[in-house]
Amino acid sequence: MIHIEQITPELTWQLRRDVLYPASRVYEMEMDEDRQGYHFGAFTETRLIGVVSLFPQGESWQFRKFAIEAGFQGQGIGRQLLDHMTNFALSEGCKRLWCNARTPAIGFYSKFGYTLTGEGYSANGIDFKVMEKTL
Repeated sequence: MIHIEQITPELTWQLRRDVLYPASRVYEMEMDEDRQGYHFGAFTETRLIGVVSLFPQGESWQFRKFAIEAGFQGQGIGRQLLDHMTNFALSEGCKRLWCNARTPAIGFYSKFGYTLTGEGYSANGIDFKVMEKTL
């Protein structure tokens, strides 16, 4: 049984590092904009297994640092976290969600109605494509 709740930015850092940037240090996972965002965690009982951070920008909100612990991937937890985040954003007046998707995640986001914008970039050896969804 998974439950999702809003969490502090500090609780996201370990999982961000473990899943997305394993060669980095945990303290390097803090982003300047963390205090302006909303952060959600997926839990099995008391264990944090998924995180995502959501940043309002008018009616167009960006989500970042979406990470599911490796042993729990492919079990629908990412979908649940994405749904929760989307419903929250909708309730706050968001009209468009977007992200910088890592190339291997494009298929995941496409399944949930996200489309490529044609924009992309590379950073630290990782390729990203901008994906969006109108709500």
